Amino acid sequence: MPLSLQQKKDLVERYRAGAGAAPHIYLVDYKGISVPAVTELRQQVRQLGGEYRVIKNRLMLRAIGGAALEGLSDQFSGPTAVVYGDDPVALAKVLTDFAGEAKVLEFKAGLVEGRPVAGSDIEEIAILPGRQALIAKLLFLMQSPITRFATALAAIPRQFVVALDQVKRKKEETGAAGD
Repeated sequence: MPLSLQQKKDLVERYRAGAGAAPHIYLVDYKGISVPAVTELRQQVRQLGGEYRVIKNRLMLRAIGGAALEGLSDQFSGPTAVVYGDDPVALAKVLTDFAGEAKVLEFKAGLVEGRPVAGSDIEEIAILPGRQALIAKLLFLMQSPITRFATALAAIPRQFVVALDQVKRKKEETGAAGD
């Protein structure tokens, strides 16, 4: 059953508000995927705060006019699903894991931080550490010099006490030997 003009306008607006405004987006060819498998993939993507949507190419092309996603307009042919969210690495990991299991998901292209990414590069993005791991590494690196400085400051009084103790022992030895 064909869509009415109003339904098409609503879809274009939904595409523009969702995928058209997303900073991280992946385009995948989903041909041959079963309904239970795509339902599982949608759940995994939603757990990350993202969306998996099967789109109408013509309507999506209208929705992305003037947006950063317009650079990928040649990828909107054939069966296309759009996956977008806040964490590009986590999304790429879910998609590559699923593509490894299902063997039917094919990466077309993507957009990460507003820059186009080839479909073959999405697997490389999945190898990167996640956002939380990068933040933890950064905090560790920022904390490391402060920790070393505090350790060095604490060592000064400790070394002074050790030196005083050695002087005391030496005097006691020389005093005992002099008796």
